[in-house]
Amino acid sequence: MHELSVCQSMLDQVSAIAAQHRARSVSRITLRIGPISGIEPRLLSDAFSIARAGTIADDAELTIETQAVRVHCETCGEETEAAINRLLCGACGDYHTRLISGDELLLASVELEND
Repeated sequence: MHELSVCQSMLDQVSAIAAQHRARSVSRITLRIGPISGIEPRLLSDAFSIARAGTIADDAELTIETQAVRVHCETCGEETEAAINRLLCGACGDYHTRLISGDELLLASVELEND
């Protein structure tokens, strides 16, 4: 379950942000996860419950925003959504596409509590 190590790394980053801003605690963490990131959101959420224990984010809520798979077509220039296993242009159907989003794991925001 590599989601636990992902959570631990994310919490290291969140702890550094909290220390930088002299926060008392972290109340919410928002992540953006694409469907082809290799991360399973449900498993990440479960791992977060374990990983946050004893950290500055001990009482934090984890919000996960899922991102769509989007491609840019090199043929027609359109940006469209695509299926996970078929990165075809939604406008012209061509396969000459470049992935724009869908593979990200992004720490989008951290809500801090200060004195």
